[in-house]
Amino acid sequence: MEFAYIPSPSRGVLHLGPIPLRGYAFCIIIGVFVAVWLGNKRWIARGGRPGTVADIAVWAVPFGLVGGRLYHVITDYQLYFSEGQDWVDAFKIWEGGLGIWGAIAFGAVGAWIGCRRRGIPLPAWADALAPGIALAQAIGRWGNWFNQELYGRKTDLPWALEITSSTDGRVPGHYHPMFLYESLWCIGVAALVIWADRRFKLGHGRAFGVYVAAYCVGRFWIEYMRVDEAHEILGLRLNCWTAIALFLLAVLYVVLSARRRPGREEVVEPDASDEDTGTGTDTGTDTDADEDGAAVDLDKKPEAEKSEAVKSDDGEAVADSDPGSSEAKDDTKKDDVKDEAGTAKKS
Repeated sequence: MEFAYIPSPSRGVLHLGPIPLRGYAFCIIIGVFVAVWLGNKRWIARGGRPGTVADIAVWAVPFGLVGGRLYHVITDYQLYFSEGQDWVDAFKIWEGGLGIWGAIAFGAVGAWIGCRRRGIPLPAWADALAPGIALAQAIGRWGNWFNQELYGRKTDLPWALEITSSTDGRVPGHYHPMFLYESLWCIGVAALVIWADRRFKLGHGRAFGVYVAAYCVGRFWIEYMRVDEAHEILGLRLNCWTAIALFLLAVLYVVLSARRRPGREEVVEPDASDEDTGTGTDTGTDTDADEDGAAVDLDKKPEAEKSEAVKSDDGEAVADSDPGSSEAKDDTKKDDVKDEAGTAKKS
């Protein structure tokens, strides 16, 4: 009986002349751009400068790619270093194989370097980028679709994924599209982080902690449904144990951080508010106007004082606003004394 299913692409690479366009790499690149775009908007809303997120991403992305590949190669070393395998394939990142745990860990190291160079707190930058990282993962998972990987148990559901390749131990058939499940889950995680950040004003790395905890919940059941070969500990895949450990650490961090440093950072980037508030021209004009006004008042004050007369004993007005007027006042007094003396002699 025929039923609906999601077809897989016949190949994961298209050639534009001599240039190969690989679907996996294309999805990763788009995801990075979306993460930086959304992170930049959130960073500006928090009071940061435009472009800062991209500047730090220049450090974080290369570190993250290296870390993600290292984690995959180390945890699945049998794919590259066992008998009959070519160790050179470990460097073929375009064929798939990036561990998100290693990508986040090494990406954090690169981000720390970039933040330190800019004098920015890493937790604040991570909070701004958290939902963007989840969306980048949602987009990047479609790279697994191009490579016909990341699928679960067999199913006859209408959204089953058709696998046609038989390389690397694949068995053609219809399976649960785990790449699609994780992609949708990551979109939900991004929405959750944005909502929680607005509702509770998360700061000091707590928005990033919510992202890690929420992603780990989904990653646990997604890993549990996968059927590809993986290392197991006590009946659980290695990535299931990693998800459990990181979930607990993320929740613990959010709780302790909320107690020790409640609220958000008041300043996420030094001097950003000074540069972004106005051009400085209008402010300078107002200041100059005030200073000019003060100068005018000072100039008018002597005139006002000159207009006020100081009366002498005999009722005559004498100005005392300048040094010359004092001398004139003394001369006037002397003349009055002489006049009185003359009058006395005559009488």
